[in-house]
Amino acid sequence: MVASEAIPFAKTGGLADVLGALPAALARLGHTVDVVIPRYRGITVGDPVGRVFVSVSGRRIDAMVLEHHARGVRNLFIDQSQYFDRESLYGTGAGDYPDNAERFGFLCRAALDWAGGTGRRYDILHAHDWQAGLAPVMLGTLFRAHPTLGGTPAVFTIHNIAYQGSFPPQVLPAIGLGLDLVRVDALEFWGGVSYLKGGITFSRIITTVSPRYAQEIQTPAFGFGFDGVLRHRSGDLVGILNGIDYDQWDPQRDPHLPAAYGASNLEGKAASKRAVLESYGIPASDGTLARPLVGMISRMVDQKGFDLVAGVVGALPSLDATFVVLGTGEQRYEEMWRALSAAHPDRIGARIGFDEGLAHRIEAGADLFLMPSRFEPCGLNQMYSLRYGTVPLVRATGGLADTVRNYDPGTGEGTGFTFDEYSPDALLGTLRWALDVYQDKDAWRRIQLAGMREDNSWDASARKYVQVYERAR
Repeated sequence: MVASEAIPFAKTGGLADVLGALPAALARLGHTVDVVIPRYRGITVGDPVGRVFVSVSGRRIDAMVLEHHARGVRNLFIDQSQYFDRESLYGTGAGDYPDNAERFGFLCRAALDWAGGTGRRYDILHAHDWQAGLAPVMLGTLFRAHPTLGGTPAVFTIHNIAYQGSFPPQVLPAIGLGLDLVRVDALEFWGGVSYLKGGITFSRIITTVSPRYAQEIQTPAFGFGFDGVLRHRSGDLVGILNGIDYDQWDPQRDPHLPAAYGASNLEGKAASKRAVLESYGIPASDGTLARPLVGMISRMVDQKGFDLVAGVVGALPSLDATFVVLGTGEQRYEEMWRALSAAHPDRIGARIGFDEGLAHRIEAGADLFLMPSRFEPCGLNQMYSLRYGTVPLVRATGGLADTVRNYDPGTGEGTGFTFDEYSPDALLGTLRWALDVYQDKDAWRRIQLAGMREDNSWDASARKYVQVYERAR
């Protein structure tokens, strides 16, 4: 596998969670998995196992390859300080690093050079998102006649089609690829080249991270210009729902929680609710503990529905609920939540930044978890919420629609609350409905327990990936 991030080594989003959990699940099924990512600043583990040399713009650039074994997986780090020893993974507040095309082209070439030098015949190359999109391209061109890598099939996973790795065509010769690839059936995309398109075009099977999202990205509304390309490859496009790592997310043995709990006994959940309120400086009185706690952990951007939240922000303080949010994003949304918290310190708490332990406690301590996304390839937090008996309220899109079943008052069945129309009124109406249902403790308990019984483990998803690998071969 080739990717740009993986927990616990480097993370900006859900991609890293997948690369931390899927390989380990495959290993549990008996497969041998090597994961290759850059050695970013802050990665201190790994022992040297080799060196690779790559020609970039006529310069011979070398990199040390280090390995680290964990959970049955060999993690390999491409150690090239010029490209990867930086403050952030992809860019700064001013924008993306200007040499990202070269950086991740180098990653792909170095990963294949290393793999080709091991003498091992790999069954599959599995590349993830645009940063690894050139790995299938190079495998099918530069390494086509390689004695061990030649003929190896590629699988490519789209985690979020909004990120496409689009660059001017002249980046290709610098990383050893020819301008003959600037054509519509290869990398050409609106006059430039797209690493994402390269991964799609040169892979035998394309996967994405939920069945619903696999259908959505074949439409103009969700395809971000790639809907035609994907409709052309629709027979090779498979949606496999991401799982969650039950080793890391289990309320019965989560070290971040003040008290353990499970479906058979939810009493420990109250201790996390108290801890969350105290973390945000909200008095943990009998009144606030009895009031429903609504949590959000998210990037503060439009994709995550923060424009909808902004549309109902005036109504939030008047609802019979407490709100806490954790995350970073656009300055206007960060300032919106800071202002809300300052104006209503007994009702609304905002933490701008990220704190892994607090994220676990919010998942455990909240009664309701809010994910009103405009689009969501898969989403993980709604599955964490189900696991922790925290009822998700989501917009019915992508993986959110695949994992959350809307509550039916007639039958009492469902695992959460969903709405279809992307509008502030739809969000607010569903939120008010959920808060009303919260007052019916028996109904709420049924929703909680139904969610906790769902199997969203990586083991189930990994078996589907094995089927894809077998098909690709």
